[in-house]
Amino acid sequence: MSSVIRSAGMRGFRDVVEQFGGDAEALAAQFGVPLDALDGDDVLVSDVAMARLLEGAARALPCPDLGLRISAYQDIGILGPLAVAVQNSPTVGAALECASQFLFLHSPVLRFTLVADPEGRPGDVGLCYGSSEGTPPRQATDAILAFSHRMIRFLLDGPYGLHSVHLSHLPRAPASRYTEFFGAEVRFGQAASLLRVPRSLLDRPLAGVDDTLREIALDYLHSHFPEPGRVVAPQVRNAIDRMLGSSPPRIDSAARLLGMHARTLQRRLAGEGTSFESLLDDARRDAALRLLTRTDLPLQQVAGLVGLSEQSALTRCVRRWCGTTPSGVRAGSAGVPEAPTYTDRQGFTAGRGSGGRDHER
Repeated sequence: MSSVIRSAGMRGFRDVVEQFGGDAEALAAQFGVPLDALDGDDVLVSDVAMARLLEGAARALPCPDLGLRISAYQDIGILGPLAVAVQNSPTVGAALECASQFLFLHSPVLRFTLVADPEGRPGDVGLCYGSSEGTPPRQATDAILAFSHRMIRFLLDGPYGLHSVHLSHLPRAPASRYTEFFGAEVRFGQAASLLRVPRSLLDRPLAGVDDTLREIALDYLHSHFPEPGRVVAPQVRNAIDRMLGSSPPRIDSAARLLGMHARTLQRRLAGEGTSFESLLDDARRDAALRLLTRTDLPLQQVAGLVGLSEQSALTRCVRRWCGTTPSGVRAGSAGVPEAPTYTDRQGFTAGRGSGGRDHER
């Protein structure tokens, strides 16, 4: 089933084709791509037609590294209004999460997610590109990963610690062309297309950000471009679970993790029939019951791990949840009812951890 994609992904196509002596307009017409898509960013094009155009042009010119070449003409501006929010994010992780959250503005089928390192290094992660409609074609994959690589370099004004690149396809261009472009080892025929980076990259701060400008941009995006079918309650619950026991569980912190303003998050949760306070209470209940029934940790420590400052506060909460004391729950755990949990963990989730050495040139 064909979807659509913004023509911003075509920026640079005409230039590269003409450098090779080709006719960009003739190629576009041959593959059913509107001619105005060659020179404008906001024309909606069939993703199948665009993919066929890129693959067909790469063969006809011939230019087997077409995707890499056109990425040289693409800067963060191809993201449209999303670029403002991305550039003014506090960290690389927040910027990537923001870009992933609103990638549907570029194409509803594209996905950019954080995954475990495919080579098993605990201090590394993969920034993985894919599509909900199957493995993207060679040139489209090259162009997207090349743009992502260049965008991160732009955000940090230099190298970012890229370890290696995995590509799901086999190369038509010499492998050395990819190594030269990315400045790192490139492996072909892999299970997924991704950039392998140190997890610590996600925590690196961006320079010169404007928090107010970011909030304005995010409010604009959320109000004008709500993601179809997206619900935020599971995302907030996920954020709360991550904060419990490590940092104060506050709505502004959860909002930052989700790339939106706290007021916007309140409105979204209200629209879904819940609230931050309700989700926090559920998360505390789940965590407290788990700790009380599966560990013998002191009650004061249990209170701290669920974000409560006093053991007395834990006692009040447990009485409200279960009608008994924490000690009573621990003594009669078999009869404690289980609370509903959220398991839907959507989107791009940035984590913390140790880094590795820099293989990037």
